[in-house]
Amino acid sequence: MSKSNKLKIFNDPIYGFIRIPDALTFNLIADPYFQRLRRISQMGLSYLVYPGAHHTRFHHALGSMHLMQEAIQLLRFKGVEVTDEESQGLLCAILLHDIGHGPFSHAMEHSLVEGINHEAISHLFMEVLNRKFNGSLTLGIEIFKGTYSKKFLNQLVSSQLDMDRLDYLKRDSFYTGVAEGNINAERLITMLNVVDGELVVEEKGIYSVEKFLMARRFMYWQVYLHKTGLVAEQLLIKTLQRAKELVHMKFELACSPPLMFFLKNKIDNTNFDIAVLDRFASLDDTDILAAIKQWQHST
Repeated sequence: MSKSNKLKIFNDPIYGFIRIPDALTFNLIADPYFQRLRRISQMGLSYLVYPGAHHTRFHHALGSMHLMQEAIQLLRFKGVEVTDEESQGLLCAILLHDIGHGPFSHAMEHSLVEGINHEAISHLFMEVLNRKFNGSLTLGIEIFKGTYSKKFLNQLVSSQLDMDRLDYLKRDSFYTGVAEGNINAERLITMLNVVDGELVVEEKGIYSVEKFLMARRFMYWQVYLHKTGLVAEQLLIKTLQRAKELVHMKFELACSPPLMFFLKNKIDNTNFDIAVLDRFASLDDTDILAAIKQWQHST
């Protein structure tokens, strides 16, 4: 594994400098599978309502990794044992937790493929990357699946108060300008501890947890479930459905080869293999937008 990770920091508008801790993390971020997240909108079509919401899954993955680094440091300071191997596993798991998202994230989750969610696709991506990086992601995959023996490590990646949620609430409220959704992620992390192998929040952090729950509720009311955003998503879904019908009727439609593959073929959890994964990996928001730009002139 190359040790020369030339780019050691990212400048993030929310946290400031985000450090890349090691060569494996650097190489994962540099991988084309991960770089594709730069072209996947974090909030689907919410930018039609909140014009600033143009941030991507790439931003979110790096932010979540940064918060995970803070959490590991804090827990170690409080005497909780997290080995170097576990620390690297946590960072890999949180960095890749959303790598399976397709174009416009949740908006099109079941439009291109059926009966297989982004978590399952993320897992497939991780298995392929694990082979590419000689088994370095094995522990990270265990944590991602929630099967690792130390439960609190699994909970840091996926639970009611995980690093994923802490980042997306703070980030989405920042980019939409909805101040009610802002949370104090650093304060919440400072209040974390481990009791009987499970992640807990110390008693003095109860008000921060209340604020977090209210912020999440506000974001759902005002942003994620905004009627205009939901209608735009439905229009997108119906457009894709109609495109599939036309393709099956042998109607000539112009679009990119990866998108045409998913329009022509019914892909579900029975036939989503490595070959399909590679085609899926070449899809992003631009394929959909470019296709719709052409389709608007169709008879």
